[in-house]
Amino acid sequence: MPWRRHIGTFGGCPAARLVLETRIQEYGNGLHEPPNMSLRKKAPKKAARNDEIIIPDKLYFRIGEVAGLCRLPAYVLRFWETEFPQLKPVKSSTGQRMYRRRDVESVVRIKKLLYEDGFTIAGARVQLRGEIKSERNQTALPFPMNPSVSVAHLRHELQQILHILSARR
Repeated sequence: MPWRRHIGTFGGCPAARLVLETRIQEYGNGLHEPPNMSLRKKAPKKAARNDEIIIPDKLYFRIGEVAGLCRLPAYVLRFWETEFPQLKPVKSSTGQRMYRRRDVESVVRIKKLLYEDGFTIAGARVQLRGEIKSERNQTALPFPMNPSVSVAHLRHELQQILHILSARR
């Protein structure tokens, strides 16, 4: 066989030589494609991460359910509990971690910051803290410029309502 003369001894290992000779015989003619060596590329991992996570409408989730939803190992969730103060699952009477919906949403947000946006844990912690502060800032209510007039007007209207209610008895 002409292909045999191009094969070395591979350090005298006859088993390695046999495997290589077999592969060359099977796939050397170009008619068959070697297994797991197709030209088609695997789907990138980012595509799997970008799938939107749909959180079921439940009050509580066990750690295994959250791990399955978010495609993360449970030990990562337990580690994140120590690193992010936003994650505080309650524990059941049996000691099982029970995540609320907002905890699961926080896990999804943390995962996005770390895995997709490229934040470090410290950077993600700062980012989340900034987001929470911006949510807490309450917008000012539109009060009139002269508040004493409006308070007097409200007091007068409340007294009229009280007079109407007392007259019904």
